[in-house]
Amino acid sequence: MVGQGVLRECLLSPDVESVLSIVRRPTGQTHPKLRELVHANFFDFSSVENDLAGYDACFFCLGVSVAGLSEDQYRRVTYDITLAAAETLVKRNPALVFIYVSGQGTDSTERGRVMWARVKGRTENALRRLPFKAVYLFRPAVIVPMYGIVSRTPLYRIFYTVLKPILPALLRFPKYVTTTELLGRAMIKAAQSGAPSAFFESIDINRM
Repeated sequence: MVGQGVLRECLLSPDVESVLSIVRRPTGQTHPKLRELVHANFFDFSSVENDLAGYDACFFCLGVSVAGLSEDQYRRVTYDITLAAAETLVKRNPALVFIYVSGQGTDSTERGRVMWARVKGRTENALRRLPFKAVYLFRPAVIVPMYGIVSRTPLYRIFYTVLKPILPALLRFPKYVTTTELLGRAMIKAAQSGAPSAFFESIDINRM
């Protein structure tokens, strides 16, 4: 859901020259700016390393619901895939800005009681140790999908269907709620800013 929203804003933005979208299966989406790279194994990007050179920023939007997963399963997707991509990218693009979509409540100490927050914190900390130009950690809470964007996670689809009548009202709480549109625009602005590595929560995202 987040990736769909961010991609939409990148394709609309006059400040974005081109986009490489890495996917497991073809989406069928076409656009003059868009190149889609189909790659099945997200745990190893070595075979497509040459395709990942020459970029200014990575907007890393991949994620999975923690529901029903053990810590090892959740870590495998959240930490292992993220670092596999990041470590390959930084070798080919040392001046790259890496933007990671995390979540409000992430535990930077890696020692808290909430499993998903510990794993997200470990992932954020590992990214900050890599020699990128900058690492921006986005920690939104509730994200409202815009322009017909739909989550692929069944639980989230139910959540948004139930809350659909009140979603516009939720936007009056910018400390906790943002949209896929605002998130995408904020990521583009962060990549352009040249500011030091930083954290952004929903209210920061909405102000950008």
